[in-house]
Amino acid sequence: MTVSIGDQVQLISPMPYLKTADPMPMLRPSDLVGSDESGSVVALHPLEIAAVRFRRGTFLIPIDRLCPAGSEKES
Repeated sequence: MTVSIGDQVQLISPMPYLKTADPMPMLRPSDLVGSDESGSVVALHPLEIAAVRFRRGTFLIPIDRLCPAGSEKES
């Protein structure tokens, strides 16, 4: 999947933890982002990582763990 800044995305499956996109990143519990919550891509980082702004914060998510918002998730 290719993403660009401003795209609406969702997590394909829950992650074991979330890494914040702050200048000093922190690990946060995965329950901050719901499985049906969509977020907006705000930045693209090297190594296929996207900074995604969700309701409860902005997190660094591997692009292969994202799908377009509203699409069918992989099983």
